[in-house]
Amino acid sequence: MTVWDRPEPPTRPVPLDRDRIVAAAIALADEGGLEAVSVRKVAARLNAGPMRLYGYISTKEELFDLMVDEVQAEILPEEQPGDWREALRTLAHRTRRAALRHEWLADLLGGRPTLGPNGLAVAESTLAALDGLADIDTVMRAVETVSAYYNGAIRREIANLRAERATGLSKRDWQRASGPHITRMLATGRFPALSKAVHDGTEVDAETSFTTGLDWILDAVATRLSRPPA
Repeated sequence: MTVWDRPEPPTRPVPLDRDRIVAAAIALADEGGLEAVSVRKVAARLNAGPMRLYGYISTKEELFDLMVDEVQAEILPEEQPGDWREALRTLAHRTRRAALRHEWLADLLGGRPTLGPNGLAVAESTLAALDGLADIDTVMRAVETVSAYYNGAIRREIANLRAERATGLSKRDWQRASGPHITRMLATGRFPALSKAVHDGTEVDAETSFTTGLDWILDAVATRLSRPPA
């Protein structure tokens, strides 16, 4: 039985329900990451005994599932996009924005799908946009390919944000600090392709990089969806 199938216990003596538990857990995670979330800390935030929470959740993993599903409500599009490209583009950008609001989400992306109502609604909306364009296996691979891209890109962006906070160095400051070492290494002539990228490449911001890569992935998916059945 999943956490969504189990009935909630009575609310007395302290008013309590899963919505309040999840809201408290998300607030803790937003403040300090997933490591800041524990049954004890959530209970303390709600002024309830830790054992009370086990009537609503059995494990911390269940709590994480509930937290992810709650954020899936932010990812679910407000209306069904007009075509499959717009649907997948919207899903990617809304996931990125949700992860920037809740950085801990990046640590939980890409695993087993959540089975909560919001997660299922996101999956339904996404698959519905591609329904009839190809056989179901091709559709599933298309969705998996796009999600693999944006999950990876989001994790990289969040990792960079965390590195900035941990080191106190912005990306530009880190590049300046690393500059002498990189210059010496490139001067050896052992890394010509990397040297070309460093000296001739155009630096873009995270959103531009994300959008460009996403468009390339969608272009690749389009070639598969337009192929006639074998």
